[in-house]
Amino acid sequence: IYYLKREEMKIKWLGHAAFLITSDEQVKIITDPYQSSGGIKYRPITEEADYVTISHQHTDHNYTDDIRGNPVIIMGSGLHQKEHFTFKGIESFHDDKRGRLRGENTIFCFNVDDINICHLGDLGHLLSQDKIEEIGKVDVLLIPVGGTYTIDANQATDLCKNINPKVIIPMHFKTPKLDFPISGVKPFILGKENIEEIKLCENVILANIEFGYGNLSNLKAVEEALNIGKKVIILQESPITNRDYTKGEATKRLFFHFNAFLKFKIFYIYIILLI
Repeated sequence: IYYLKREEMKIKWLGHAAFLITSDEQVKIITDPYQSSGGIKYRPITEEADYVTISHQHTDHNYTDDIRGNPVIIMGSGLHQKEHFTFKGIESFHDDKRGRLRGENTIFCFNVDDINICHLGDLGHLLSQDKIEEIGKVDVLLIPVGGTYTIDANQATDLCKNINPKVIIPMHFKTPKLDFPISGVKPFILGKENIEEIKLCENVILANIEFGYGNLSNLKAVEEALNIGKKVIILQESPITNRDYTKGEATKRLFFHFNAFLKFKIFYIYIILLI
């Protein structure tokens, strides 16, 4: 097992409006944790956290019972100065009627490893220029786009233009694991440029397969996984030279490309396949 260590801030979407944000010192923030029940079929949030931000008191945004550790709970507007971070809570509303329908909502802004993050919670209206100035510079914007209970795709697009973040991560949209009467993410991303759908896993397993020219891309994917610090497990029942039908190209990539990344020989986990 190889792990190419890279100390940098990481953002992992857990589902709905919940994210796990990990600093380079492994300090962890979870935003708006949901309760996995009813219409929410995402897995329970059992990660460990040091801080949890809660934008409002609905159970799809404030459920902390499954979270491990003893996290500090951050709620409400104002400056929350803690040991590792300062969280700025900005008052807003869950609807466009100044909260008369669904109550208040808190926008949270905080800096992790010199990256300014803004989580809009269940924002239900467009923001005034004063609020946008209060938010300030944003590098990563976590924004609801599903409508019905929050701003919709068009409103989110307008708000992104006004806030002008470097990176936009949509949240709070319909998926097969979320049975809410809201829209999916496609109306928001339609017509936009520089879109990347991220499907990264924690570990990559390279099985004991034969290599032809058609699946050399598997090795390329493993290279990319190593390059961004993922664990790669190679399961080998027989040497790759016995399974290489690419005139040595697969063997070359496995040894030479990976050695360039790791600076030491690759090794294998030998397995016995039980049939």
